[in-house]
Amino acid sequence: MVTMADRSPAPAGGFPLPAVDEQMCFALYAASRAVTNLYRPLLEPLGLTYPQYLVMMLLWERGECWVKDFGSVLQLDYGTLTPLLKRLEARGLLVRGRDPRDERSVLVVLTEEGGRLRARAEGIPEAIGRVIDLPEEEFEATRLALRRLTANVLAGEARLPEGG
Repeated sequence: MVTMADRSPAPAGGFPLPAVDEQMCFALYAASRAVTNLYRPLLEPLGLTYPQYLVMMLLWERGECWVKDFGSVLQLDYGTLTPLLKRLEARGLLVRGRDPRDERSVLVVLTEEGGRLRARAEGIPEAIGRVIDLPEEEFEATRLALRRLTANVLAGEARLPEGG
């Protein structure tokens, strides 16, 4: 529990701010960076970045996926997703094609080469889990809490006042 004595002095006429290491945003930022950095040496031999790995995981799960669904499931915007998909397609891991009924819709399909990459990536989740080292119940509770937090933030963005 943070008490007023623990807070930074308030600026003239302002409200005191909690210390950086007491802020939720910093805890999330630090955890996100730490976990993402864990993946780097595991993904490097596969020639994948973390966002590319997320795309490949979704394709390994589904076999094919509409670009708009990548965006919503992985929370990646088109500006990030399009060049990422182009690089994976250039490597022969996936192919993209337009829907003849709706030229705006693009379907992404896993190739055989992309499917073979899965075997090389299968140990990654377990390796990451060993380093995270949380009991299964705590791991699941944390994952669910983070999903709820993300949903709450996305739903509440429109309610933020301009300029903070």
